[in-house]
Amino acid sequence: MWVLATVVATFARRWRIPAPSLLVVAGLAVALLPGTPQIEISPEIIGLVVLPPLLYASAEDMPWRELRAVWKPVGILAIGLVLASAAAVGAVAALVTPLSWQMAFVLGAVLASTDPVAVTALGRRLALPPRVQVLVQAESLFNDATSLVLVRVAAGIAVASAAANWGAAAGEFLVLAGGGTVIGAAVAGVIMLIRRRTEDPVLETVIALVTPYAAYLLAEVAHTSGVTSCVVAGVVLGGRGDRLTNARIRLQLHAVYGTVVFLLESVVFSLIGLALPAQVRALADGDRAWPLYALAVAATLIAVRLLWLAPLSAVVQRKGGIGRVNWRVPMVLTWAGTRGVMPLAAALSIPEVMKNGAPLADRPLVLVLTTSVVVVTLVVQGFTLSPVVRRSGIALEPAHTAREEAEARSHLAHAGLARLEELAELEVVPDVVLDRLRRGLSARLDDARDRLAEHNGADGTDGVSIESADRVYRQLRRDLIAVETSELQRLYDAHAISDTTRRRIQRNLDLEEARLTDA
Repeated sequence: MWVLATVVATFARRWRIPAPSLLVVAGLAVALLPGTPQIEISPEIIGLVVLPPLLYASAEDMPWRELRAVWKPVGILAIGLVLASAAAVGAVAALVTPLSWQMAFVLGAVLASTDPVAVTALGRRLALPPRVQVLVQAESLFNDATSLVLVRVAAGIAVASAAANWGAAAGEFLVLAGGGTVIGAAVAGVIMLIRRRTEDPVLETVIALVTPYAAYLLAEVAHTSGVTSCVVAGVVLGGRGDRLTNARIRLQLHAVYGTVVFLLESVVFSLIGLALPAQVRALADGDRAWPLYALAVAATLIAVRLLWLAPLSAVVQRKGGIGRVNWRVPMVLTWAGTRGVMPLAAALSIPEVMKNGAPLADRPLVLVLTTSVVVVTLVVQGFTLSPVVRRSGIALEPAHTAREEAEARSHLAHAGLARLEELAELEVVPDVVLDRLRRGLSARLDDARDRLAEHNGADGTDGVSIESADRVYRQLRRDLIAVETSELQRLYDAHAISDTTRRRIQRNLDLEEARLTDA
């Protein structure tokens, strides 16, 4: 399974298509092959092993500035839209499926929230405006507490055949969300104190890998929301990550976490497709119309989301000073609201028996409908999200991003040159060092000007790129690094240096080459 997931995800990146969507399709195709063993997903594995690092990685990428700007609409979506979606899906499921009203309510609560893992994985490839991207991602991160409370209330009603106690549900929501927030912030504070006092790359990596599990498990032990705790810890630490470590450790953490997230996402989305056939085989004969039920539920989720987002988007755009409201924005926001790992984990947590010991009726159908709706949203919305964003006209053009980066590089080079002039006047640095630094910054400034001229078309070259000194330097330096790497290997093969020396020098060459490539 690991091999399949990794191969499919690798091809998805090469073909520039959404990896979650292709992984679900591949898992479903493999599960339908004759002789494929039956796959059952354990809720403990999803909840305790897979979710914490994926949630933490999604939250760590959340920019503070954009998050503060959209916190009001995020709050409305995280509570209001979740309640509306749960009610609408529950009503539709009670009408068109054989589910009892109690289990229909359970299905609505399970599917009410969007999934942060799926939304983040799909959104990486899209050039959405920062606030739109943060709105979609933040909503998926913070609406889980509302959905989990609804799932607990709905499952309690179904298991005990009792009426809903909404006062107790509101109190439970405050405990889950508030307690998770406090524990997540406390874990983040402790981790910051530890990381500020260590510069060991191995220890830093271990701490970074343990942090999401610590936040999640501590909150679950305290009977609060582990999801909320993990998200809060990720947001707090992500906003201060640059102040906690040096450049080398950040490079290592980025590589390690990128690998962990890649492997876990690959496996979890493959499992969704692999598990569906086995769940379908467990259905009763009277539930064979489940594909129609799943389509009706998926259509209900999309319709409710669009009806909720259209007026909210209009209000946000008008308050933002936009003269003419762009009605394509709510369409993009609607299409980006996919379901994924979180609804599946919530569905798997539903008890199998009632309080009287009898099996909980309709649980297999709820599992099938949850998984099939997840598959539908990941496949249909996942494969078409990029075209929808392109046709909406709100996506950032590559030239815009390149121009913004070139302007930033120009400002940085000017700041560096100004500082060098201050040092030159103080005569505290040798002239040879100042000249060397000045040449490097001037080359970077020339390169930034060339990039701006290329995108603005102001240099009379019709957009033809000028080979600046900095660009030529980078290319030549990369060639020299290749020569140095070959010579280093020759020295090692000739027993002229030890393996320790070879590794240390190769590491320095790799870091320099990485810097040149990023530049």
